[in-house]
Amino acid sequence: MQLQATREDHRIAWLAALAISIHILESAFPSPLPGLKPGLANVITIAVLLQFGWRTAAWVSMLRVICGSLLLGTFLSPTFMLSAGGTVCSISILWLAGRLPGEGFGAIGYSVLAALAHMTGQFVLARLLFIPHAAIWHLFPVMLTAALLFGIVSGIIARTMCSEYPPCKT
Repeated sequence: MQLQATREDHRIAWLAALAISIHILESAFPSPLPGLKPGLANVITIAVLLQFGWRTAAWVSMLRVICGSLLLGTFLSPTFMLSAGGTVCSISILWLAGRLPGEGFGAIGYSVLAALAHMTGQFVLARLLFIPHAAIWHLFPVMLTAALLFGIVSGIIARTMCSEYPPCKT
């Protein structure tokens, strides 16, 4: 039995590959604070969420984390654990947000929610698994502010991407 790939399958695969590429590219740039990255692969996650739904967005996000870590040589490392934990929190909050009544949040709203959940999840995991000291929470407001700003920027880019490459539910 041979499965036929649809045009939608090809587009999802292309977007997943793009998210993995962005994830790898971001890791090459130095960060002013450990763990502070723009999270531009979130743009792809939000575009996939708006175009194909939550299940596909979750699949693309987890594929990005797993494949990106395998290609970077960080699979099962603390970096991978924090990235995967943040991603699970992020896609979980997107699932919850999608269940709320009304029209939804739009690209910027979803992106901000995902960025804040991702950062919060990473901080909780870092505190529980790697940094057993309460002082880590002193960084939390700074990192959450950065997540908010990067979430807004990513949301604007995702909204633009959806308007250029419809159909997306913006």
